[in-house]
Amino acid sequence: MTHGQEAPAPGPPTPPPGPRRGRGWLALALFVLALVALGAAIYAGIQDRRRADANLKRATDEAAVPSVVVARPTASAPADELILPGTTQAFTDAPIYARASGYLKRWHADIGAHVTQGQLLAEIETPELDQQLRQARADLDTARANLDLARTTAARWQLLLKSNSVAQQETDEKVGDLNAKRATEESAAANVNRLEELQSFQKVNAPFEGVITRRNIDVGALVDAGANAPGRELYRLSAIGRLRVYVSVPQTYAAAARPGTAVTITLEELPGKVFTGTLARTSNAIDPTARTLLTEVDIENPAGELLPGAYVVVHLRIERPLRGVNVPANALLFRSDGLQVGVVRNGRAELVSVKVGRDYGRTVEVVSGLGPNDAIILDPPDSLVTGTAVRVIERPAGKAAR
Repeated sequence: MTHGQEAPAPGPPTPPPGPRRGRGWLALALFVLALVALGAAIYAGIQDRRRADANLKRATDEAAVPSVVVARPTASAPADELILPGTTQAFTDAPIYARASGYLKRWHADIGAHVTQGQLLAEIETPELDQQLRQARADLDTARANLDLARTTAARWQLLLKSNSVAQQETDEKVGDLNAKRATEESAAANVNRLEELQSFQKVNAPFEGVITRRNIDVGALVDAGANAPGRELYRLSAIGRLRVYVSVPQTYAAAARPGTAVTITLEELPGKVFTGTLARTSNAIDPTARTLLTEVDIENPAGELLPGAYVVVHLRIERPLRGVNVPANALLFRSDGLQVGVVRNGRAELVSVKVGRDYGRTVEVVSGLGPNDAIILDPPDSLVTGTAVRVIERPAGKAAR
């Protein structure tokens, strides 16, 4: 450079060749990594939003499907147990009357006494009857004496007739008198037998084995045999070793009340005690007032635990020709198409028309329209229609319907 020329302006400093170039690449790498991280974050956010949208859509779809509680029907019993009130009565029950009039001398059995057939119950004093018997016997003696005399006279006159010592007319009169005296003697003997029979009724005996349930007399009481006035009942005797139970069966079950059917009987005062009997006979007529059939059940009572006149509960087993299934009462739908039940088939609701048998209160018998394996919808909403998709919730076994 010559003297007088200006020196050139200095340019930017030139970085050193090695260290300056390394720092630039590092910055670029950091920038690229930041871009990658940002992209990953943006992608993850988009995926989360997509999953959230999918979950929301799934939850919305699930919420749109109604949940229903279902239960399975139970098979109906092959027979029904008809529970009816009944009244017991002694198999043999008879009032005991006197056959002879007089005064009670003494009695030998009181209420509650168990007596055997022929046992002496009471004794009656019959002074008038005794006097009549004495008079009748005296009349019988007179008639026999007259008969003996007439027999002797008739034999004598018949002997005299052979020698023509007497007339035929007189002989016939003597024979006729003999026949009349014989009839008089027989009448007097019959009267004596009658009075002796009446006198034997001074002692009142039990006509059969049983229990004295009533005593209406006492010593010294006037006893009237009922010739001129209604007789007075002395005792009431009941045979309680076997009882009759009368029960009125509703007309609906009258055809099922057949003689020979086994019956069980219970009493409230004897919990846990069950008596067995047999339906012996029916009246074969419906009471037009109560619309019931009177039936009689015979039951053995050797220990005397059942008392005549007691109120009992009769359990009568009625065989059922038609069987169905039992469903909870809260499964029924009352629609214009009739009575229906909602069932779940292939994940969808279906309304089935049913025919109801007996109503048990909490459950109802369905005789047609349902099978034992159908899933029955409990408390179905009024908006339920056939074809609606539903989500099933099984009711726990044994849980009672509301």
